[in-house]
Amino acid sequence: MPINISRNLPAYKTLQNENIFVLATDEALKQDIRPLKVAIVNLMPTKIETETQLMRLLSNSPIQIDITLIKTATYASTNTSSEHMSSFYTTFDEVKDERFDALVITGAPVEKLEFREVAYWDELCTIMEWSKTNVYSTMHICWGAQAGLYYHYGINKRELPKKLSGIYPQKAHCDERNHPLLKGFDEVFYVPQSRYTEVVPEEVESCKDLKILVSSPLSGTHIIADKSDRRFFVTGHAEYDHNTLKNEYQRDVEKGINPEIPYNYFPGDAPENRPLYTWRGHASLMYSNWLNFCVYKGTPYDLGEIQPLSYFIGGDGI
Repeated sequence: MPINISRNLPAYKTLQNENIFVLATDEALKQDIRPLKVAIVNLMPTKIETETQLMRLLSNSPIQIDITLIKTATYASTNTSSEHMSSFYTTFDEVKDERFDALVITGAPVEKLEFREVAYWDELCTIMEWSKTNVYSTMHICWGAQAGLYYHYGINKRELPKKLSGIYPQKAHCDERNHPLLKGFDEVFYVPQSRYTEVVPEEVESCKDLKILVSSPLSGTHIIADKSDRRFFVTGHAEYDHNTLKNEYQRDVEKGINPEIPYNYFPGDAPENRPLYTWRGHASLMYSNWLNFCVYKGTPYDLGEIQPLSYFIGGDGI
């Protein structure tokens, strides 16, 4: 089944050209079923690109999906037109009384800042607090994962000696290979990583309410879940297109940062070569597993019956 989005959203035409099943909002209204309500808090500067990437993955499900795009009110995007933001995004205040089956909180290029230094930190904290009662399952990505772990569990991040960038092999922990999020995964799979910081793994391991599902000896912890299997924290960027890391690398070169060539990305480590798309299958599988087995299977038909998450909430973020 498709995702339901406006015909005017740039992602609509892109996904249609890729033969991905998208349904315009006016067509969706004719179908007498309850779709899953999925909200996306898009904190990435490249908002249109990120919208398309996530919707491509969320569409890989037999379930009809209604998408709500949420922007921060306390910080206005400078990389996306105000017309696009006003046409397709809503603020949290406009949806705070609603309930959602699922929520995605994206990454953001603010890793080197302390959490409290981020312009929209207080607003994001409000959203994460709201998610405990108004959302059945939440997927946190990259910096969004670090922010969620800090806010909900007090787990810190630390700066890496250099930027972690590339396509890294990942492996599910032996006792988590049958986790619903990982159904059908190969024993080793690949995921893009692009970050300057990491969560402190010792703090994750010592938290009784969390479990590490996937990690890598090269890139560290990748997927963390809470014991309820309703919160997920993904440190990588499974949603990236084949050329996203290339664009980031070229941007850093132009800025004079002198970046290292992304690991295991360009054939022959030659930036002039087209990168191979080696993670697309598992990216699609992870998101379809999330929607099918971690959201749809557990979320109530009446969203008013969502049971609040009751785990201890710690940390200085509150």
